[in-house]
Amino acid sequence: MTGYRRPILPELDYRDEHGEPIPYGSRWHGGSPPEDAYSRTSNLDRFEPLHSIATALIAWLQETFDVDILDDVEAASDMRLDPGEATRTVRLMPRCPDAAPLTFVLTAYPGTYLHAGVLHDFSFPVCACDACDEDVAGLAEELEWTVRMVVSGGYSEHVDSFSRWIEYRVEEPGVGMRSGRSRANDLPSERLRAAKKRLPKGGRWVPWPVQRRQRGGPGTFIARPRAPHPPTSSR
Repeated sequence: MTGYRRPILPELDYRDEHGEPIPYGSRWHGGSPPEDAYSRTSNLDRFEPLHSIATALIAWLQETFDVDILDDVEAASDMRLDPGEATRTVRLMPRCPDAAPLTFVLTAYPGTYLHAGVLHDFSFPVCACDACDEDVAGLAEELEWTVRMVVSGGYSEHVDSFSRWIEYRVEEPGVGMRSGRSRANDLPSERLRAAKKRLPKGGRWVPWPVQRRQRGGPGTFIARPRAPHPPTSSR
């Protein structure tokens, strides 16, 4: 069975105005960033390796699971967020109605968007400003973890007609959880009705079906020795 292996991330050296290396992911040492950092976006090319991660994930999913694939710009039609200029868009649709489809959108920004199921988008990075200080290695880990949870049945969505909230939850017991919600009023009523019909019973998506030629269960997923610990706050 062919397993997933993370592409080697390049060693990128970025320096500040004083010539000192920028430790992305920890540059503010737990403190508050300067006010002007919220309006700055520098060294955006550091996010480009996420495209390699997404491409490797797409190949792994195609080789491991029983899916239909749409590799075309029109695959972005299920996105809620506006990804901007896309360089590649791929939708993978498992051949099981109760398994959540995934759409990858690689952007010229550069960044990577992931649409999971029927109503939720995830963006990597969430915010590229200098204040947010997102780290590529951490984003790669989070992208891989999110995909792995979706295909293994750790993803659920819910539409609450009474409170008018739509919610998602990505969870791996004993490892980590991410959840969030947004107002249903932000979506056209037609899309909400279609989503309710499409969601599986209870809102929990089932694991993706493995290709029949595969043996031994779901595909091997190899990233880093330590398990990712995604944030528990809403995103």
